[in-house]
Amino acid sequence: MKKLLLLGGSRYLLPVIKTAHHLGVYVITCDYLPDNIAHKYSDEYINISIVDKDAVLAMAAEKKIDGVMSFACDPGVVTAAYVAEKLGLPFQGSYESVRILQDKGLFRRFLQDNSFNCPNSKRYTNADEPFNDIDFFHWPVIVKPVDSAGSKGVTRVDTVDKLAEAIETAISSSRCNSFIIEDFLTFRGYHSSADLFTIDGKLEFTTYSDQLFDSEADNKYTPAMIIWPSTMEEEHRAVLTSETQRLMELLHMKNGIYNVETCVGNNGKPYIMEVSPRGGGCKIAEIQQMAMGAELIENEVRSALDMPMKEIKSHAADGHWCEMVVHARPGQSGLFSKIMIDPEIEKKYVKVVDLSIKPGDVVQPFTGANTSLGDIFLRFDSRKELDEIMGKTHEWLRIEMKA
Repeated sequence: MKKLLLLGGSRYLLPVIKTAHHLGVYVITCDYLPDNIAHKYSDEYINISIVDKDAVLAMAAEKKIDGVMSFACDPGVVTAAYVAEKLGLPFQGSYESVRILQDKGLFRRFLQDNSFNCPNSKRYTNADEPFNDIDFFHWPVIVKPVDSAGSKGVTRVDTVDKLAEAIETAISSSRCNSFIIEDFLTFRGYHSSADLFTIDGKLEFTTYSDQLFDSEADNKYTPAMIIWPSTMEEEHRAVLTSETQRLMELLHMKNGIYNVETCVGNNGKPYIMEVSPRGGGCKIAEIQQMAMGAELIENEVRSALDMPMKEIKSHAADGHWCEMVVHARPGQSGLFSKIMIDPEIEKKYVKVVDLSIKPGDVVQPFTGANTSLGDIFLRFDSRKELDEIMGKTHEWLRIEMKA
């Protein structure tokens, strides 16, 4: 029986575990949080921090694993690549290539060095150093940890007097105490966040989405909705697909899934913003399978274990789909009781409700993907219908607190 090591323990691993078990695979989960839900469904749990790559390597060698993944778990991706390389196991790319992709500062430098469209940016490890570069940037700027996902620690800064606070926020969300500052891009239309798939380094599944943000949320740069199909113009999608393929070739990537974020600036230039060799959070691979029939999770499991993969091709979405991130509204706090969805909306449009919060849990401000309350998938017959219904969520979705 093949053994698959999964780094992390969040609910996003549950479909991966289910798929692996369907394929007759023994699943080991690993992190330092024994109460995480995925550990209740795996065959074995190991309590080791997933950012301690040498400790994970020693355990993986002892357990004689056949494959390793860090699906929808950003902190474990570099460790997974390290373990795979040391043990000669399949992975999307080499440890060095993955390290470049997972560090926003190294990634921006790689893009610049290889003539990709890229916002003006610099990577820092010293909180005082940026104040020597004030004239280097075109303000406003965005300050980000180099190694976090889900918009944690991200701040837009319009004036220099707010920069120190933003740097402190970024450093507090960085495992390596490093951050980048880059020009804030004003963009045309919407950002895209989607899961892509390569086979032998060639993009076999590519799609784009419309990623919407809640301008009233505590962190207005945390995605609140993701919609398929995208409204991005075809000419920009074609350029981004070509450039993403070029990136895969330059980094000598192989087989597997990638969460890719892109956008088109107001200057008309398409930008690759992030490429992470893992499945995205927000259950992106799952909704893409429902919308487009792409079996990304099973193929990722098969790839990690060097098993024959199923055919995977890009297909148009069956209707218009929305992944809604359920989150607290500004000022809303207390102990969670339940969510209430209008029965007519639920019957006509809702396909999946997956909450990460339980009754009695504390509802936190929406500052990043880690403070969401869960996800809802909805399907519509037209984009007009989708926009109309999703523009009135405050009318048909209510978050109730305990008295």
